[in-house]
Amino acid sequence: MLKFTKRLAAIALLCTSLAGCATTNFGGLGATGADADRKMAQSANITSLTQVIRTNPRDVSALNLRGTAYGQNGQNAEAIADFNAANAINPNFTQAYVNRALIHRRMNNLQLAMADYTRVLQIDPNYQPAYVGRGSLYRQAGNLNEAMADFEQAIKLKNNDAQAFYNRGLVYQTRGMHDFAVDDFTMAIGLSPNSATPYNARGVSYMAQNNIKGAADDFSDAVRIDENFAEAWSNRACALELKGEKEEAANSAARASSLNPSLSGKKGWF
Repeated sequence: MLKFTKRLAAIALLCTSLAGCATTNFGGLGATGADADRKMAQSANITSLTQVIRTNPRDVSALNLRGTAYGQNGQNAEAIADFNAANAINPNFTQAYVNRALIHRRMNNLQLAMADYTRVLQIDPNYQPAYVGRGSLYRQAGNLNEAMADFEQAIKLKNNDAQAFYNRGLVYQTRGMHDFAVDDFTMAIGLSPNSATPYNARGVSYMAQNNIKGAADDFSDAVRIDENFAEAWSNRACALELKGEKEEAANSAARASSLNPSLSGKKGWF
């Protein structure tokens, strides 16, 4: 019982580990075979947009689109340069600020990302995605009151945004308010049923509520959706062990450690 209690005490650590998944790729962690095709398409887009920009260097929409294509192609410096150019031409072009914030987050320039989101909200206080983005940064920094305020506003502006409910659920989870967290994760799952991360997060809160079967089911759904979700495999191992399904727990733990060697010997985040 003491071991299980200690495991539950580590739930807050899981919330931190989920932050990256929540804000960069809500739908799951695994790469797919379509990545090469996507990169080829983005390269073609970049070539076409470059021709447009050569004809009209002050076309902020083209700069923003090319910056987005650069970002999706992993060319962060080029993306930042295009968003900078768009913002220099039109200081009130909100889309370029939001897109630049996403690249800054990828590069771990979190203060710059925060500044971009805040600038967007100064221009347009009703720009809902900026509240979700800034709230996620507040949550990562441990500023839970500010994060909650941003997610509340995001949900008020758009009550069918899975990411907003998911991220607010993580705040509730960090605070140990698991009933509220489960409700928010359930909303996120209903709005985005093919996203693995909210299943994994709800499973964590179910574990805290000692709902082991519900947790095991959620972790199983998470790895069904994203078979490369190492943390969910590790959590599934923990839940199945507590259910007494030793062999399947061992298989899940082995799968987790094969995907992420740092998880070797660990059984879940609890």
